[in-house]
Amino acid sequence: MELNQVTLPALDVAASVAFYRKMGFDLIVDAPHYARFKSTEGSATFSIHAVGALAEPSKTVLYFECSALDKQVETLRAKGMQFIQEPRDEPWLWREARLIDPSGNVIFLYHAGKNRLNPPWQVVA
Repeated sequence: MELNQVTLPALDVAASVAFYRKMGFDLIVDAPHYARFKSTEGSATFSIHAVGALAEPSKTVLYFECSALDKQVETLRAKGMQFIQEPRDEPWLWREARLIDPSGNVIFLYHAGKNRLNPPWQVVA
């Protein structure tokens, strides 16, 4: 099976569309209550849908892999994006930076290379 998409809640669809377009994603469906984007690499998609309120802060976390993470962060920062975590090397062998979308969804930009699918501690069948 291949993952089709992930859908995020959006308190303000227009603000979320602007946020993700600023990140560089291609908008492929645009409606007042729903939008879908194509990943900048590969064929993965993700969407946002309108919600009236969040019962609690979002626990959704979305990861986007970037081959040149530090350069991507600098590009986005130049567009006015604010990060809650600067790029740093993590113990699980990924380099990560974090930001939050207009609805409070946490976005991780990361580079894992071979460690995404083949970490040293992977389960061997």
